[in-house]
Amino acid sequence: MSSYAIISLGGKQYRVSEGERLLVDRLRADEGATLEPRVLLVGGNGAPDLSPSATVTARVVGHELGQKIRIGKYRRRTGYKKHTGHRSKLTRIEIESIGAAKRAAAAAKPKTEKAEEKPAAKAEQQPAGQLPEGYASMTIAQLTEAAGGWSREQVEAALEHERSDKARKGALAALESALEEK
Repeated sequence: MSSYAIISLGGKQYRVSEGERLLVDRLRADEGATLEPRVLLVGGNGAPDLSPSATVTARVVGHELGQKIRIGKYRRRTGYKKHTGHRSKLTRIEIESIGAAKRAAAAAKPKTEKAEEKPAAKAEQQPAGQLPEGYASMTIAQLTEAAGGWSREQVEAALEHERSDKARKGALAALESALEEK
């Protein structure tokens, strides 16, 4: 079985395979231009992939007018008759290739994990007994998340700061629970 893909173009979905030509709603691309439509599914060899990293490359073959559609209106016993019609503006595209997986998404994930490790390392380098860096601008949710990486002295200093200055109930509760864990 040959590979196929389901792509989205102009708000409609099409099932395509390599070498296939199809008519789609008019695209703004010039004749001969290549485009990469959004890929929704890739299948054909084994199980279909619902979150594909593959790309589909299509080339614009030409712009055409569709078949004429005639519309007639009629009301009985009044003599009212009206005829109109139109021809849809379409673009013929040819699917050149299905595949060429994107590696950028896979490469970006490890970088984000490294970025998350750095703030925890900075909190440990702070001298004991001082408020952690950036504490004044932290929300209660951020404070709750970050308190797990602080030393006991830093948690105690933050708790003392909250009791004397701000008295935020959520922050007090988060810091007290973090202190109990230590």
